[in-house]
Amino acid sequence: MNEELSYILLTPYTIMKSRTGGVLARLLSRSDVELVAAQMIAPTAELAREYAESIRETVTMRNKDASHWFHDYVISSFSPAPDGRRHRVLMLIFKGIDTSAKLFQIAGEITSDARAPGHLITGETIRDTYADIVLDPETGQIQYFEPAVLTPPIREHGMRRMKMLADFAAGQSNIVENVTYKNPDRIERTLVIIKPDNWRSPSSRPGSIVDMFSRTGLRIIACKVYQMSVSEALQFYGPVKEALRKKLAPRIGEKAKEIIERELKIKLCDRSLPLLTDCAGLSFADNEFSKIIEFMTGTRPEECPEDKLEKPGKVKCVVLLYEGENAVAKIRDVLGPTDPSQAPGGTVRKDFGQDILVNTAHASDSPENARREMEVVKMHQNNLSRIVKDYLESKGACGG
Repeated sequence: MNEELSYILLTPYTIMKSRTGGVLARLLSRSDVELVAAQMIAPTAELAREYAESIRETVTMRNKDASHWFHDYVISSFSPAPDGRRHRVLMLIFKGIDTSAKLFQIAGEITSDARAPGHLITGETIRDTYADIVLDPETGQIQYFEPAVLTPPIREHGMRRMKMLADFAAGQSNIVENVTYKNPDRIERTLVIIKPDNWRSPSSRPGSIVDMFSRTGLRIIACKVYQMSVSEALQFYGPVKEALRKKLAPRIGEKAKEIIERELKIKLCDRSLPLLTDCAGLSFADNEFSKIIEFMTGTRPEECPEDKLEKPGKVKCVVLLYEGENAVAKIRDVLGPTDPSQAPGGTVRKDFGQDILVNTAHASDSPENARREMEVVKMHQNNLSRIVKDYLESKGACGG
């Protein structure tokens, strides 16, 4: 069977209530479909109307009532607020076999009997847990409706909507700037990378990590799936190389001197220590740096041909941008120190980190470094629209 792309949207209410991590954990752990793109968008009134109309045009007898609910919901919740502020919607693109059906099954269906007396809610689906529908017991009319996520039930319904959303996303900045703060001088942005060790197999870990960061009260204003090139990794972690040399080289030089003296039963002169530090110590530190680059890209830098340095890496990560007061400190408090064994309980690295190298996530250590890192990973760009366009062209569906 051929692979297909499909999407799921996290609604503004889901994002506002910091349920993003919980929803993501279910999506990533309950099927074999792969997350290949993600983008935070801020719909206009025009996009809300167009998307809502596309729902009305695909009404079936099975979902007749729900289609009207979804149409009205999108108009009211996706359209900008009266003051013009646009709401955040997170678009996730998944790839796999029967992707639309699998995402719809995880999301869960909403029908007119979803909250009827005697209807069993198990908590199995996203909507069982996070959605709400309140009907008037006498008239059966809807009083309150929050679907938590939106996803097409079948592939045919999703193709046009996916193109519509991707076309809109292509014309938008990858960073959503939709809030005016009372104290703008206190507002910081910080970059978070959910590292490649979290994406080796279907797992709730990435969502659980996002859920832990949600305790900071900060806003996610950008998100993308990313394959860091060797060139970008060398630039991103460049400051680490010198730090490793300063920290590790003297230690290794001393250790090498001790081993030589012990094994050969000789006493080396004082001039040997600087030589061993420069030789063995720097080589060891540089090897540790190469291991970091390999972990983040899938390739050791010394083994990467020059014409491949700028190519996307072999492994993926997800990059998030958080915004709010004291964002850097708040995120790093939840992340924990570099060495997971030294991290306090309840921090991301304590719960999910393995060692100093495989420590599950990165966070900027200052607002200045956050800006530098944003430039390296091209945070203002996103490949979601290109991925969708290439897929639709391959299916002969780019025109509609």
